[in-house]
Amino acid sequence: MSDQLEKVKELIALRAEARLGGGEKAIQKQHDKGKYTARERIAQLLDDGSFEELDMFVKHRCTNFGQEKKSFLGDGVVTGYGTIEGRLVYVFAQDFTVFGGSLSETMALKICKVMDMAMKMGAPIIGINDSGGARIQEGINALAGYAEIFQRNIMASGVIPQISGIFGPCAGGAVYSPALTDFIVMTQGPSYMFLTGPKVVKTVTGEDVTQEDLGGASVHSTKSGVAHFAAENGEEGLAIIRKLISFIPQNNLEEVPLVECNDPIDRLEDSLNEIIPDSPNKPYDMYEVIGAIIDNGEFLELQRDYAKNIIIGFARFNGQSVGVVANQPKYLAGVLDSNASRKAARFVRFCDAFNIPLVTLVDVPGFLPGTGQEYNGVILHGAKLLYAYGEATVPKVTVTLRKSYGGSHIVMSCKQLRGDMNYAWPTAEIAVMGGAGAVEVLYAKEAKDAPDPAQFMAEKEAEYTKLFANPYNAAKYGYIDDVIEPRNTRFRIIRALQQLQTKKLTNPAKKHGNIPL
Repeated sequence: MSDQLEKVKELIALRAEARLGGGEKAIQKQHDKGKYTARERIAQLLDDGSFEELDMFVKHRCTNFGQEKKSFLGDGVVTGYGTIEGRLVYVFAQDFTVFGGSLSETMALKICKVMDMAMKMGAPIIGINDSGGARIQEGINALAGYAEIFQRNIMASGVIPQISGIFGPCAGGAVYSPALTDFIVMTQGPSYMFLTGPKVVKTVTGEDVTQEDLGGASVHSTKSGVAHFAAENGEEGLAIIRKLISFIPQNNLEEVPLVECNDPIDRLEDSLNEIIPDSPNKPYDMYEVIGAIIDNGEFLELQRDYAKNIIIGFARFNGQSVGVVANQPKYLAGVLDSNASRKAARFVRFCDAFNIPLVTLVDVPGFLPGTGQEYNGVILHGAKLLYAYGEATVPKVTVTLRKSYGGSHIVMSCKQLRGDMNYAWPTAEIAVMGGAGAVEVLYAKEAKDAPDPAQFMAEKEAEYTKLFANPYNAAKYGYIDDVIEPRNTRFRIIRALQQLQTKKLTNPAKKHGNIPL
């Protein structure tokens, strides 16, 4: 056999070794836990045969604690690029079979390399996390590696989409990279995120808590709002990432993806003409409205089980991606509170950063009152949503379905926050406050002197409601561009978005604003 053939044979053997990561036994252990390996995850995520791996032969350089006696090709992370539905993406997946996926200096260098490439080429970066944290044997070098990754997350923010999949442990400082990215997908069961683990919590606070209760997918998708999606398993988690990519552009200089639309733009939805209940205190389901007006009822909702009084997600109108923000009257009457405001504000800012038009469906009676909210800084959180809408320069189409009162009217993409097209249904009530509250302020003294105070107040409330709780008062001043027939909402939104395709609006030159964090 010639020398060249020998060398080719050696290469093939080394490649096979690298692909085994931590070895057959470690792979079996991963499978026994119901988890896929790093390479299996990448194969499921990307188009068949599209993955090009980088840095397969990298090894760690640590000589502390006998580390020089044990090393693996690839050193605990698989990096490279490929395509999702033909579109370029960069990816890194931590390999739990090698030192528990713990981060070393060389592993950080590999991750930073693909992040740099993603920035240079203007393509999304997807990170799949499954790691025991920093490699303790490497000490400060591992910490420096994390900081290098975080710095790149910060620089890439608003330039390229960043998506994190949490498919195993992610603890300590490691959680900050996903937290800095745009979207976090967690899987039920094997994945968790927390800054300090159950043992430290027990030592410091005396609390007994399991990993799942401290930082599992259900905790972060319902209580903390850290995760955007909680998938049943790894396959579903990767399918969600593929779907998410289909709605968003490659980078901040691209327009949103357009797909062929076979759903007629002038499709009338007669059910919407009767969806609003006669009683203003009766709820209806905003999901029914969203499903009726978007293309083919296809809606990718984010943070579904967190702050359910507001709905956010991606949909399409005539094949064009949009971000949908909608109050949900079925939950807490659709009021805004601290969590709902933060949830919506971050989504609005993502859409604005990546040229995704915003469609806002409004039915909001106000902000949630009480000491709990005020002590929690609802003023600041509400201001975040106000800031996000006011700062956004993408096309903004707002439809007011029913209530739109006071401060909550303003923060839900009103005309004065540079809403481009503001429509209202005939059932819209746009006022400083509801009739009952208004007459309490206006007629409290007069009511005392009336022969029948209750009847007097009821009459005044009806008078106020007739005068102000309608869309025509706002339309009279041009704050509403048109009052539209509910069944025609889809067509009117699509026409508005078509008109707004050439919109040009820039904010004043500055280093950056100071959003009320």
